[in-house]
Amino acid sequence: MKTKFGYAFFLSSLIMITGCSSTVMQTKVKLSNVSAHKENISLFALKNYTDTPQAGMRAANILDGLLLAKGYNILSHIQEGDKSLNEMREIALKENAKYFISGGVSEWRYKTGIDGEPAVSFKCVLYDTQTTKVMWSATASDSAWGSGSIGTTAQSLLDSAIGN
Repeated sequence: MKTKFGYAFFLSSLIMITGCSSTVMQTKVKLSNVSAHKENISLFALKNYTDTPQAGMRAANILDGLLLAKGYNILSHIQEGDKSLNEMREIALKENAKYFISGGVSEWRYKTGIDGEPAVSFKCVLYDTQTTKVMWSATASDSAWGSGSIGTTAQSLLDSAIGN
């Protein structure tokens, strides 16, 4: 009986560990360590590298809300669509934003199968507007259980990436 219980416990633990795994990699400098709390930040839609319409705008909208809730001064340009790095820099310069955020979404979908788990993957980069030097970046991916949504999975993942 102990052996069967131990085997079942091991399998259920393994499933739980691998079922909800997320990965966040970021620069050594955390976003909260950049003087971004005191400065204006222009936020642009993340580039959409998925088959899901407006995934970059959706992710940027969640990022916008999280940053505002954490006290950042966000100047949103999410609705303006896809911009080049130079165009984003020029807009940020015109509105005296010290930084601007861009990036991309490479996965924003529900996996196929019985459960249809949400899967999200993105990259966010904070640039210095004057130099376009990367001040902070994070690349993250996550999938959740079938009962989860893409929005809640993305919000949790973005919150982890932001840190603070």
